[in-house]
Amino acid sequence: MKIGPNAEKPVSQPVTHGAQPGGDAAKAPAAGTSATVPDSGAKIELSSTASTLLSSGVSAELDAEKVARISQAINSGSFKIDPEAIADKLISNAQELLTQAKG
Repeated sequence: MKIGPNAEKPVSQPVTHGAQPGGDAAKAPAAGTSATVPDSGAKIELSSTASTLLSSGVSAELDAEKVARISQAINSGSFKIDPEAIADKLISNAQELLTQAKG
């Protein structure tokens, strides 16, 4: 699995609002990139699954010691990945989310 920008997709450049030196040419995105200007009147709707995720009350606490242990294991080459455990957890999480979304 590759993590990072996909070489086949253009990289978006952030768009800044307000006056910039250089006129309109300075505001134009570079060749091969795309820019999106948000519409202040745009409406955003979340799916029921997304709403469930946001309202589930799951805490995003960070265990700094665990992160440090995993980082050290990765750096030393001793970190082992268990693909079966990852797959089982993904399936379990998906089933839980689907159950919550239906209920």
